Amino acid sequence: MIITLWHCVVFIICTRLPNSVLDASKPRYLAFRWERNGNWYRDKLHIQNWKDNVPQHIKKGGFSKKHLTQRSLDYLDQFILETCRGEWMHLSNCGCVVVVMFANPLAPGLIFSFLVLLGNLPFVCIQRYNRFRLQVLRKAVARELRLAQVKKDTVSVSS
Repeated sequence: MIITLWHCVVFIICTRLPNSVLDASKPRYLAFRWERNGNWYRDKLHIQNWKDNVPQHIKKGGFSKKHLTQRSLDYLDQFILETCRGEWMHLSNCGCVVVVMFANPLAPGLIFSFLVLLGNLPFVCIQRYNRFRLQVLRKAVARELRLAQVKKDTVSVSS
């Protein structure tokens, strides 16, 4: 019951968080050196082989992690924000481990804590891996748009 209640409360809070809390430029969402901008997840966890096989929750109008539907900067910014939301939720759910350990005898506490971590940490990894890849794509799209604008400006000046 504790785990279910915890996860429900975290989900409700997560859906109501202001976007400012989920800013990808905040330190908690930035890549750690050991993550090597997401390459660690690919090289050590082989995340690309299993990430699309785990269940996902997609709210109405949300983002599927299986494929992009647009390449606009607004879309990518919103997708990046949603990876922060997912990471926040799954990391917050891991906090339940402390309560589970204190509310149960040692053996059941360890088992349930392991299950909570098993049910959340892979999703944290997926969110971080996807965000780092989306940020690379966003930079490339922004560069393409700048180049297209320069070409357009050059053509209009020479005309």
